[in-house]
Amino acid sequence: MLVNLTDVFTSDGKVVEQPFSYEAKEVFFEGKGYPVKECKTGTVRISNAGQGKALVEAELKLTAAIPCDRCLREVEQPFDLHAACEVVSPERADAEALEEQAAFMEGYELNIDSLIDNEILISWPMKVLCRPDCKGLCPVCGKDLNTGACGCDTFVPDPRMAAIMDVFNANKEV
Repeated sequence: MLVNLTDVFTSDGKVVEQPFSYEAKEVFFEGKGYPVKECKTGTVRISNAGQGKALVEAELKLTAAIPCDRCLREVEQPFDLHAACEVVSPERADAEALEEQAAFMEGYELNIDSLIDNEILISWPMKVLCRPDCKGLCPVCGKDLNTGACGCDTFVPDPRMAAIMDVFNANKEV
């Protein structure tokens, strides 16, 4: 959704507040798409912050389906997004300001979807778990260990002890 900011840039004290809907069916993170399960109507508030400047504040709540990092079970991850930034009109902005706001400004128009996409990237969780004590998948057979043990031998010898094990095996009496 594009919002023209020309009136806000030129009118002192001007405030525009309006609802918006985030239309994306998927959110993208590190090249992968994750379906949006629920998305409420968001609000954007744009207020004049001086000649040629505007303060943009946007809020949105959405839920995306992300696989658990351990067992790959689908987890509904809520995002409570609050974006706030100052934008400068193109004729008053220096090269640095234009570069910073290039991701969500197109001339005098604010691209709210791009602003929300950037906020999702910033708010992405470090680790997504279906539950705090998730046991994950068996590294041998791939069974979900949350449903029960699989009986596979998962012993992996410590490679730092390999030299000592060679000494013991060489001097082993049969």
